[in-house]
Amino acid sequence: MQNIENTIIDIVKKGIASLYNTDIANLNIALQRTRKEFEGDFTLVVFPFLQLSKKNPEQTGKEIGEYLQKELPDITGFNVVKGFLNISTSNAYWISYFKSVLAQSQSQPEPQSHPVMVEYSCPNTNKPLHLGHIRNNLIGYSISKILEAAGHKVIQVNLINDRGIHICKSMLAWEKWGNGETPASTQMKGDHFVGKYYVIFDKKYKEELKELMATGLGEGEAENKSKLMQEAREMLLRWEAGDKETIAVWKMMNAWVYEGFEVTHKRLGVKFDKIYYESETYLLGKEVVNDGIKKGVFFKKPDGSVWIDLTAERLDEKLVLRADGTSVYITQDLGTAIQRAKEYNFEKLVYVVGNEQEYHFKVLFLILKKLGYAWAEGCYHLSYGMVELPEGKMKSREGTVVDADDLMDEMEKTAEEITKELGKIENFESEEAKQLYTTIGMGALKYFMLKVDPKKKMLFNPRESVDFEGNTGPFIQYTYARISSLQKKAADMDIKASVEVADIAPKEKQLIIKTYEFNSVIQAAANNYNPSLLANYTYELVKEYNQFYHDFQVLKEENASLRSFRLALSAQVGEVIKYSMGLLGIEVPERM
Repeated sequence: MQNIENTIIDIVKKGIASLYNTDIANLNIALQRTRKEFEGDFTLVVFPFLQLSKKNPEQTGKEIGEYLQKELPDITGFNVVKGFLNISTSNAYWISYFKSVLAQSQSQPEPQSHPVMVEYSCPNTNKPLHLGHIRNNLIGYSISKILEAAGHKVIQVNLINDRGIHICKSMLAWEKWGNGETPASTQMKGDHFVGKYYVIFDKKYKEELKELMATGLGEGEAENKSKLMQEAREMLLRWEAGDKETIAVWKMMNAWVYEGFEVTHKRLGVKFDKIYYESETYLLGKEVVNDGIKKGVFFKKPDGSVWIDLTAERLDEKLVLRADGTSVYITQDLGTAIQRAKEYNFEKLVYVVGNEQEYHFKVLFLILKKLGYAWAEGCYHLSYGMVELPEGKMKSREGTVVDADDLMDEMEKTAEEITKELGKIENFESEEAKQLYTTIGMGALKYFMLKVDPKKKMLFNPRESVDFEGNTGPFIQYTYARISSLQKKAADMDIKASVEVADIAPKEKQLIIKTYEFNSVIQAAANNYNPSLLANYTYELVKEYNQFYHDFQVLKEENASLRSFRLALSAQVGEVIKYSMGLLGIEVPERM
């Protein structure tokens, strides 16, 4: 069936051309769902047409409404409220639409030839993933799945920052104070183990600075005199020179961290098509800079450092190569982006990175354009806000950041406590109950993170997120379990789902229309790189279904046709919930 909105828009265009004798070739018409406080299913804003009609909004709306009703039998009525034309559609159309949906198999759109690359996670190998990484990973994974559902081929990539002075700090601390211990010997997760030594370095460094400053040195002088920091810098120079012993320790400790990252990523439900390592990409971009100098994009200062002047674009001068010939972050980002374009010939490259890097990406994309790369137009920074916890909640073992594994443990524990309080695990085997706590806890965490627009800073309250009422993951999961239970009972009673009804109630019609909106919500979420649109749509669908479930009998309905129809409608809502939550990386349990 043709999309009814497109049908209405086509007839509106014909109506305007006919009513007002005007060319409507460039006329942009958009419909929106009618707000709940008004009667109608779709709303047309009349104001853009007043110049053509030369009439007031009410009269214009009335004339377009009458034309629509005459030309399209599925329009049953309309009303005009202050320049907004609210259009009512027939129950018969939606019954027919619902039949066509059930007759179709779920099919994915054909992916476009050029992929979209999504980069996210990007941790350092000197500490475990933290709360900020959780939001990053959940946004990156969900937007990848949403883009796939919208018809894009997606390449998910991770760039691991595995080199630099911060990595050397944990290596040096382990060499000096580790006494040969390993993650296995201490029974610690590899990334936590290495993170412990990063903290030890910081503690010892601060102690050294305190001692130096006690002799009368200023803070800057003490930092320059620090033997510990000097040793770390020397280690970095040995690493860059390819010293075998240094490289061996680096590889061993990084391997510990990668094992830890793999466990955390698996627990979060994310995976990557390709992992890049900064140790392999940090030299990329130097040739790009030399080429850019020849093109006049970059310029050299007297000390030999290379810069780009972006003052004409209301930015500043940006360093792209140090005087000693070493690269900076922007240099390797240029090189990495160009390498990826050669590898994958992508349509878009989406960087999921916190909003503190907005300036960096503005500069990066501008330089790529100045270097003449047409694909730079498809580069996008999916900027997200900070995520915080209520004060005093779940501080990590380091005492500075909220550890991702600790948070996930706490979520599962909270889910267990609340589920037991509510008595929702009767007749569950212990392993099944344990799996349910994981499903609820992780669902609560993911949904609470993703229901907020990525651009906004957010406060994450673990206990509030595991509420079984309101805009939460468990509320949606519970509704899905309710629908699954309903279907099992129907099967036991040999009740078959079908759509053979003469008419339906307004609430049933609105529920069908809500499921109809699903595909357009996926497109909007993909176009705006915003999973919260899909999360909040799912909540609205679930609210609508629960009102329907409260007001209407399903299996106890005496009319067999209505009973089968309501069962079919419930099943369709369940399918949409499961698919939508899956795009957010959230599992839905069959029973709760």
